[in-house]
Amino acid sequence: MEQNIKRIDASFSVAGQIGQSDLHSLVALGFASVMCNRPDHEGGSQQPEHAALQQAAQALGLRFVYLPISTRGATAQDVEQMRALLAQLPTPILAFCRTGNRSSKLYEAATQPPREAAAYDVVVIGGGSAGISVSASLLKRDSALRIAVVEPCAEHYYQPAWTLVGGGAYDVKNTVRATAEVMPKGATWIKASLSAFAPERKVVLLSDGSELAYQQLIVCPGLELAWEKIEGLEDTLGKHGVTSNYRYDLAPYTWELVRTLRGGTALFTQPPMPIKCAGAPQKAMYLACDHWRKQGVLDAMNVEFNLAGAVLFGVPTFVPPLMKYVEAYKAKLAFQSTLVKVDGPNKTAWFEVTDADGHVTRHAKTFDMLHVVPPQQAPDVIRRSPLADSGGWFEADPATLQHPRHADIFALGDVCGTPNAKTAAAVRKQVVVVAENLIALRKGAALPKRYDGYGSCPLTVEKGKVILAEFGYGGKLLPTFALDPTVARSSAWFLKASFLPWFYWQGMLKGREWFTDCADN
Repeated sequence: MEQNIKRIDASFSVAGQIGQSDLHSLVALGFASVMCNRPDHEGGSQQPEHAALQQAAQALGLRFVYLPISTRGATAQDVEQMRALLAQLPTPILAFCRTGNRSSKLYEAATQPPREAAAYDVVVIGGGSAGISVSASLLKRDSALRIAVVEPCAEHYYQPAWTLVGGGAYDVKNTVRATAEVMPKGATWIKASLSAFAPERKVVLLSDGSELAYQQLIVCPGLELAWEKIEGLEDTLGKHGVTSNYRYDLAPYTWELVRTLRGGTALFTQPPMPIKCAGAPQKAMYLACDHWRKQGVLDAMNVEFNLAGAVLFGVPTFVPPLMKYVEAYKAKLAFQSTLVKVDGPNKTAWFEVTDADGHVTRHAKTFDMLHVVPPQQAPDVIRRSPLADSGGWFEADPATLQHPRHADIFALGDVCGTPNAKTAAAVRKQVVVVAENLIALRKGAALPKRYDGYGSCPLTVEKGKVILAEFGYGGKLLPTFALDPTVARSSAWFLKASFLPWFYWQGMLKGREWFTDCADN
């Protein structure tokens, strides 16, 4: 064993793949820790799994850690984890992979002196609805704050209107502006993406290799649309009748399909929760059906809504009025039916259907139009970070939106692991909570604001009418107006289609906080 070990320095050595029989030799050679950098199963069934090695190592008194590194090389997150492990593990350390090469390179990267970080009072990760709004609100409270907003995208989108675009009720060009145009005056735009967190050093690592130091950090990069999790979907999006209102360039295609279809089968889908705006998948169906009804072709349509879940809507109060529209449009509901594969040219979609006993079967369905809502998840850099919760979302106190283990870090928006609806309306209230609490933290005061889980879902059940569902944690109704919230109203349509887009650009992104009352501590 000794001849296969390459010594890097007095505290760190590397080797190729080891087995349980080698561990006794490592003890005899004086090693205190063993690090596995080779992912399990990389070498097939002949490769020992790290769990078995770990058990055997610990029985011999060796510390054992598993930090798998892809053959593509270490990420910034891997390097940061390595730095943390090197500060914790007893030495000397023996790290191994297939040949020792990845372990050597990882050690080299982790022990290089970090580049001097640019320092800010507040660093905001993400320049979407949450990031721009909270930055503007903070600067309204303290214009002297040095704020950096990390955002790689040159365009900023008003995504709630894409449902209307897909229903022929909104111009898609009015849903996008340049990021530079909406960036708050006084904030510094860092055109890069997040690579890793280093909360112990109070810095974030960026895709361009730079680091930003912060006093407080706000994490709001949004979520990822996992199109790739549905087999064949990416190859057919935007053609063959396959569309989605969850993408800027596809929402107009939805309307093209709805406008031109005069008969046939239209399938609408909803993936497992959580997702961005949980009402949007069915809103696409309602607007399409309303158009077909007005054109006199609804009877020639076979409309089906495939939901991965077991209920039409998560807040029971709104299910009866929604069911009236489902019945009026003669739409079929297929519960616990999850889209898993699409063949666009042959216009066939496959769904995994779970029955009452938990048995899963695969069903093929043909279509003329398929509206897909993709599975959704937190960004990979969040899921892999030590700041994530067990589900991979960013961990935050549901009331204060502060990280439970790092008091200087807050989060808001879709990336939060809090059990609220992932909507822009939720962000509108979360902004105030984070801004007020962060300012209080900087002053050494108690955090004054509490978030009640408020979210809003304007359910566009027909063109010109909306059921305005407003609710908080646990499905508690939190209506803004003293009206029956279960009734579809034209006034709510005006709110959805006219007032809210205007307020978004002219109010929310500029730090104006209307209808944002939050509970005090």
